[in-house]
Amino acid sequence: MQEDFRLIVDLVLVLAVAACGGLLASLLRQPALLGYLLGGMIVGPAGLGLIKELIQVETLAQFGVAFLLFALGVEFSFTELKKVKAIALGGGGLQIALTIAVTVLVCGITGAWGALPAKGVFLGSILSLSSTAVVLKCLMERNETETPHGQVMLGILVVQDLALGLMLAVLPALNEPGEAIGIAVLTALARIGLFAAGAVAAGLWLVPPLLRLLARTESRELFLLGVVALCLGIALLTEYLGLSIEMGAFVAGLMISEVEYADQTLSYVEPLRDIFASLFFAAIGMLIDPVFLWKNLELILELVAIVFIGKFLIITPLVKLFRYPLKTALIAGLGLAQIGEFSFVLASEGQALGLVSRQIYLLILGTTAVTLILTPFVLRLVPFLFNFAESMPWLKPYLQEEQPRDISDDLPLKDHVVVCGYGRVGKNLVKLLQQHDLPVVVIDQSESRIQKLRETGVPYVYGNCVSFHVLETAGVSHAKGMAIALSDPMSSRLCLKRALEVCPELDLVVRATQDKNIEVLYQLGAREVVQPEFEASIEMATYLLNCLGFSPLVVQQEMQQIRNGHYLDLRPERSASEVSYDLRQATRDLNRRWYALPSSSPLIGMSLEEADMRYLTGVSLMAIRRTNGDEIDYPDAQTKLQEGDRLLVVGGTEEVAALEELAKGQVAVPGENSACQWTTVNADSLALGQTLIDLEIHDKSTVKVQAIRRDGKFIRSPESNIDLRDGDQVLLCGSLPSLNQLQPLFASVSKVPLSIPKVKPGESQALKEFLPVDKLRE
Repeated sequence: MQEDFRLIVDLVLVLAVAACGGLLASLLRQPALLGYLLGGMIVGPAGLGLIKELIQVETLAQFGVAFLLFALGVEFSFTELKKVKAIALGGGGLQIALTIAVTVLVCGITGAWGALPAKGVFLGSILSLSSTAVVLKCLMERNETETPHGQVMLGILVVQDLALGLMLAVLPALNEPGEAIGIAVLTALARIGLFAAGAVAAGLWLVPPLLRLLARTESRELFLLGVVALCLGIALLTEYLGLSIEMGAFVAGLMISEVEYADQTLSYVEPLRDIFASLFFAAIGMLIDPVFLWKNLELILELVAIVFIGKFLIITPLVKLFRYPLKTALIAGLGLAQIGEFSFVLASEGQALGLVSRQIYLLILGTTAVTLILTPFVLRLVPFLFNFAESMPWLKPYLQEEQPRDISDDLPLKDHVVVCGYGRVGKNLVKLLQQHDLPVVVIDQSESRIQKLRETGVPYVYGNCVSFHVLETAGVSHAKGMAIALSDPMSSRLCLKRALEVCPELDLVVRATQDKNIEVLYQLGAREVVQPEFEASIEMATYLLNCLGFSPLVVQQEMQQIRNGHYLDLRPERSASEVSYDLRQATRDLNRRWYALPSSSPLIGMSLEEADMRYLTGVSLMAIRRTNGDEIDYPDAQTKLQEGDRLLVVGGTEEVAALEELAKGQVAVPGENSACQWTTVNADSLALGQTLIDLEIHDKSTVKVQAIRRDGKFIRSPESNIDLRDGDQVLLCGSLPSLNQLQPLFASVSKVPLSIPKVKPGESQALKEFLPVDKLRE
């Protein structure tokens, strides 16, 4: 077969097998990355042998890494890099140095490889690198690139990629005297410095005018061609300077990130990135010899365990050293515990230089491949590991929520609006609220945005809005309302869930970045969910219909019906299996679990509105699975519970335990003669500082204190000697007259009931006295 035609056949074959492998992985609910690796193993020289010459395919696969790093650079701008510059430069550099030092020490003690320091340095360099491609792919699939642990991991990975050029420069001198190594390091640093200076100059004076010139042509093809030429040109320049192609592609992305055409560039390059990235991972799969893996499986698994544990024990303390929360440090340690794909480059160079034998090279290859395969599974298991850890009383104190980093001096104490996120949407929202003289508190974790808030005099809390401590500092429990305007869907869901745990009756509006998240957010307790694209469609349709002579009142009513219907008229049709899959994906980080309803439960036959499980126990009901196998995803308020139902609920251990007590009839259930309500203890309350025994609530009024929410924690069936504190929210259940008698004990009793009981004839007057009509919840 002709050489040029052979390349086309190989390329088509690799892309086809990658597509098939990715499809198979998706059907099995696994990351598509695993399918690409598996496809490469099947058609590679060690598999079916359909592709025998890897050089040409590997050359094309380098485009995948280049585009992947280029896109990362466009998204990961200089502004974003500044947020994690300490952990990136300090932590990343220390991690590489410590990994190499520990490896040299272990090799010296065990006598591995003849105890040569040069070989220890070489092996340590390989082990110090983590996989930018795999970690970035996993973070993007989970929408976690903007999370604190995502930013930390990407910052460290950037430094590792920059260090690759230095490692490649030093590698040939490892068998030389110490002076040669020093000269090699200085030469490499000089090249990096020269390139960095040139990149900064080009990013300031050359790249912006070039992109503006390309944009003025209004030709998508020319713009894409120019951007690709710029990316690959800079990548080739770094290769010529003795650095890496990947480093050049990343720097090219950083140069474009600060230009106004960054978003347009990213949207054009993303399809190319995805195609060539799949080609890259398939090419890695071709390097894996399944026969060699099988014959040395025990040894490779031991090496994989050593690598994972060793890197985890190095990275986690380093991240914690830079004052990040333990949770962030643990996730970063687990996420970066693999060996990176660029280690293949170092291993190949080391074999060519005689630093390792063929046998050792294959062991490195196999160990690296297995760690890459395991990484997506490890990152997927992280939420479940934390849920398990938080259920252990002796571990829970070590996983405390993040504390606020800074608080403005003029923070309002009550009757304010909390806005989470100060991006474009949050900024406009704050401006509109201030025009109506409403006090506002903004929560954000970006230093640049906090600085803008300082300059404009807007009260703020600097921290992560999914943290109980940050929410409490912002005064969520005393707020009139809250708006969540975050771009990250996972953070939006967590923030919503925890805000309602702090204040169950909080009026919450949430921005949904994707239409598949709308029902999840409503089910978690949002009063209103806004989807920007759908809202744009509604406003445009409203304008056109009014212009065409339709009655403005009728048009407004129709548009409001669409909103009340959760945009169902505008959302694309989805099969039941697709809806179910999206539900599982959205709730995997939210302490979800299946709960079987007891056969004798008093909740059987009640509608979800009557049962009011979220307000009584804190859990959110996401789905119901009937005994006949039918599944109701996102059940509405009128759905009735039946015998044998299994409930998919989201909640903490204490909240699920409270649900179990409620379902078994061990605590009060709202009915015809009883009701439950949350009351808030404040500084003027007569109950402040009193214990439940002192108040004699249960003895005198037949009212039961069913739960207390304090500091974001749900205390079910509290002990009678517990004292009431300022800000405590107390769940009282009992007869209506008894609840009415207790009202003077609480200065700021919440008037909104959690369940509107069925009222018998003659009891309506008592209900009206206890609950103002305008406060009754629909």
